[in-house]
Amino acid sequence: MRNWSIPAGRIFGVEIRIHLTFLFLLVFVWLTDSASHRTVNPGRGLALVGIIFVSVLLHELGHALASMHGGVAAKSIILLPIGGVTLLDETQRPVEPGAVTWKRDIRIALAGPLVNLLIAFVAGSILLGVAPEIQLWAKPYVLSGNLPRSLFWANIWIALFNLLPAYPMDGGRVLRALFSRRMDLVRATRRAVTIGQAFATLFMLVGMLWNIWLTMIGFFLFIAAQLEERSAVFQSVLATVRLEDIMLTDFATLSPADTLEDALEKAVHSLQDDFPVIRGSDMVGVISKRKILEALRGDGNNYVQSAMNRIFEVAQKKESLASAFRKLTARNLSIIPVVEDQRLVGIVTLQNLMHSMALLAESRKLRKEALNP
Repeated sequence: MRNWSIPAGRIFGVEIRIHLTFLFLLVFVWLTDSASHRTVNPGRGLALVGIIFVSVLLHELGHALASMHGGVAAKSIILLPIGGVTLLDETQRPVEPGAVTWKRDIRIALAGPLVNLLIAFVAGSILLGVAPEIQLWAKPYVLSGNLPRSLFWANIWIALFNLLPAYPMDGGRVLRALFSRRMDLVRATRRAVTIGQAFATLFMLVGMLWNIWLTMIGFFLFIAAQLEERSAVFQSVLATVRLEDIMLTDFATLSPADTLEDALEKAVHSLQDDFPVIRGSDMVGVISKRKILEALRGDGNNYVQSAMNRIFEVAQKKESLASAFRKLTARNLSIIPVVEDQRLVGIVTLQNLMHSMALLAESRKLRKEALNP
């Protein structure tokens, strides 16, 4: 999700990220102006992309606020030119009857297009009343040379395209919610993604013959569908895999009486970034390689107990990855000791958690392909 996006701050506690396809859109606008024999104005092209960006941002904030109202927190939003991907904290989704869940998902899906239609209605009413020379109904509808008219039509198109039954557009999310009444969420997502990618391919083919904008929209839609499918698989792994399946059982520990230089020597010969600190049979803290180095540079050689973090979470081996992920992110931790009968039996670090989830998702895919050749 993050590889092709850049952070742009937080709104209502939700991380906002901008997908690099907005840069492709800007280049596309400039090339379109040039091909149409219009004077290329980089500033107006940038302003048009800015209008689309703000419209998409408000669209996705509509989803985020609707999801929060429904009891599901939004974690982050990745903005794409045709809409965006709002990542919900599925690990904290309330356990409710299926009918409640799919109806809530439909309400969340429809919130975004309603925001754009509201923006278009307000903008159109103002323009028709105070600036009729804008020629709101004239073609081309979206044009860098007429930004007020573009504001109206950009929101109309964003709303209408997102209502198409092409996942991950909002109409496709409604379709997935309806599918989820009869199957698990991952299967419902994959079925909706297949339909969405068929729409994306159709847009690209028709766009080559009729309107190049459709080709660009199909391209963005195809990318967004892939992002959403990966997110669904990720959530499935979180919910169904237990810590005992992925925890590290061969790991190094430190004693609070070890010196920091001894700890650093042990860290040099270990692949671990984080270490449990054990006194006898009791765990008393955790410490990382970075913390060891910082303490050595700041205070010189001392004992591990002076630099270790005494605030940590523990987990049971039967807990799910979703539970571990919540504990890691709630306090910005990088390691969780796994215990059984108050005895340390393993550790889960953020590094091995992400690595293991990727491998588990791939192994499930290979197993499924083997069963359905």
